[in-house]
Amino acid sequence: MIGGTFSGGMIAVLVAKIVGSVRECEPSIGTPACDWHVYAAVGMLIGAISLPVLTLMRLRRGEEAGRNSK
Repeated sequence: MIGGTFSGGMIAVLVAKIVGSVRECEPSIGTPACDWHVYAAVGMLIGAISLPVLTLMRLRRGEEAGRNSK
């Protein structure tokens, strides 16, 4: 969950930079992009939920494949 939080936040800030350049928004000095904190919060939430869910789905699929081979 921690890994998903950080990776989701970093990807979301990249999206914020892209959206900011399309909107021609000038970020404040010392910030990576305009409204980056909103994008980061949403990305962190999505990452914290999606990474564990996808991991568990992958593990279950591997267990089912093991049962079928027996």
